[in-house]
Amino acid sequence: MSDARHDGGQPQFRAFDDVDDLHAVLSSEIAARLTDAVAQRGRASLVVSGGTTPGALYDRLARCAAPWKDVEITLSDERWVDPKSEQSNEKLVRSRLLTASAAAARLVPLKTPHMHAVDAEVDVGTAIAAMPRPFDVALLGMGADGHTASLIPGSAGLARALDRNDLALVRAIDPPPASGMGPRITLTLRALLDARWIVIFIRGEEKRAAYRRALSGRDILAAPVRAVLQQTGVPVSVFWSL
Repeated sequence: MSDARHDGGQPQFRAFDDVDDLHAVLSSEIAARLTDAVAQRGRASLVVSGGTTPGALYDRLARCAAPWKDVEITLSDERWVDPKSEQSNEKLVRSRLLTASAAAARLVPLKTPHMHAVDAEVDVGTAIAAMPRPFDVALLGMGADGHTASLIPGSAGLARALDRNDLALVRAIDPPPASGMGPRITLTLRALLDARWIVIFIRGEEKRAAYRRALSGRDILAAPVRAVLQQTGVPVSVFWSL
């Protein structure tokens, strides 16, 4: 493992030769922060991501000792699909994280029975607002296109979701039709940055190259993850492995 901090106050980059080592270190650090939060404030909150990368991390985190009954968990974003769908981030979290010791935690889902994500913004935003905030940990992913959560380049609703002056905590997002990604709901940039520690977990050389590109440019609409990586108000750690 190697740790490096870029000049200019940029994120801490933590590279691991072995992904199992990454899982062990990151799960331990998340559990420790949640434990400290409960000890200090009585409750803790955790934002987690979906996709294919974090499943094995969640298996490990679920077995960590932490005061899970006092922890509230939500998602950075969600596809607007049935929670039982294989495409559902909620299903991933329920099956891989809310097990073992972590089964005692409470999940605040983003998917509702509303037909359209835009119709759920108020209800979901109210539920997120009731969680302990700032979030103690926000665990995010990053796409090779520079997206994080469902802040996806070219999407309808993206500019509004990135507007830190917008008071909303969640917004509906409609990715470009050619992407095949489908409608979603996402925590807004304002919500994501209301955190004590942000982690971006990525794997592979393609993602590492995308991370480097995100550090060098300024256009957040072209690569929304820049809005997280280039801000200086919240500490950000990037965990990477092949």
